[in-house]
Amino acid sequence: MKKVTKAVFPVAGLGSRFLPATKAAPKEMLPIVDKPLIQYAVEEAVAAGVTDMIFVTGRSKRAIEDHFDKAYELETELERRGKHALLEFVRNLLPKNINCIYIRQPEARGLGHAVLCARPIVGDEPFAVLLADDLLDAPTPVLRQMTDTYDYYRCSVLGVQQVARADTGSYGIVESRPVAERIEQIGAIVEKPAPAAAPSTLAVVGRYILTPRIFTHLETVAPGSGGEIQLTDAIASLIAEEQVLAYRYHGTRYDCGTKLGYLQATVVFGLRHPETGEAFARYLAAQVAEDVPNVSAG
Repeated sequence: MKKVTKAVFPVAGLGSRFLPATKAAPKEMLPIVDKPLIQYAVEEAVAAGVTDMIFVTGRSKRAIEDHFDKAYELETELERRGKHALLEFVRNLLPKNINCIYIRQPEARGLGHAVLCARPIVGDEPFAVLLADDLLDAPTPVLRQMTDTYDYYRCSVLGVQQVARADTGSYGIVESRPVAERIEQIGAIVEKPAPAAAPSTLAVVGRYILTPRIFTHLETVAPGSGGEIQLTDAIASLIAEEQVLAYRYHGTRYDCGTKLGYLQATVVFGLRHPETGEAFARYLAAQVAEDVPNVSAG
């Protein structure tokens, strides 16, 4: 049986929630300390055994391609200055066996359409989809947890987590039944239901492993509002003919598609970083102390 060796990164979105920062720069290149979001997602895929990284890009996304490409001028300058540690870091952003492939999404027609654009490269193989907005922090990378699940069950697997009922309108929500620890069989999936109509509070986050059969459903599913092809709608159709599982992953999700989630991730990873951790912790503690009111005053 085929392993998951291909991953699709839909990176053609406008990033409008981070304007003006994303006016000329891809939102996936926003840094968490010193690494862009897209690099965290790619490193997660590498840790799961993926070797082919398929980026579905759009206009103004050239920086992503440049980031993973060889930078001759930068490397020459670092070598001239004797900055050998930085030079090795730049040269080894990715292992040598990793292939980066770029496909242009000609128009913004939704996540489902972006995934469909990758069909000529994916072919008849299972594949992963990673949304770089969702930074998932876990001792065992979340995609690795999911590929292990796929290797056992040999079917599509969606990464899920519980959300507040008030927030169901921001997610694809599944109706499911437990089949094993952290694993549930999905009976239905609904895109962004109102809280009162949501079948559960179990939400799909930005990690998917899909069988190639999904492409047939992406081709035939009816477009939604704005003419967009929704991946959730195609998965709902796929459920009628083959098993699809929900996997409650081990780890913490930072929704870096929102300003608050992005700031939360920056704080957590900044405190962990070997160059900034101790000094940043002292700074944050001082800021908290300054903001605490003097209860003895008056």
